Amino acid sequence: MARAKVTLPAGSGDTFDVFINGVPQVAGKDFLTEGRELVFERELQTEKKLGVGRWLAMFLGVAGSYGKNDTVDISYDYEGRRVVSSGLPIVPEGD
Repeated sequence: MARAKVTLPAGSGDTFDVFINGVPQVAGKDFLTEGRELVFERELQTEKKLGVGRWLAMFLGVAGSYGKNDTVDISYDYEGRRVVSSGLPIVPEGD
């Protein structure tokens, strides 16, 4: 089974909200917390770098960029205010 990990931002503490592509996630159901990492029991992908040919095709309007691009955001309280860390790096794990 493919898994993915995301490291919690510094200062996030133990209370935080997790979103994937803007959709709220539930601890214990959608992800587990292992130390300072969130572990997702499903594959999360980020769009790979586009090659010259793909950039040229997009520039000329021949094709768009429709690659899979999941984003993980964490919302938490820091020094008395609500903070959102957006687009955290996703580390895929093999089967």
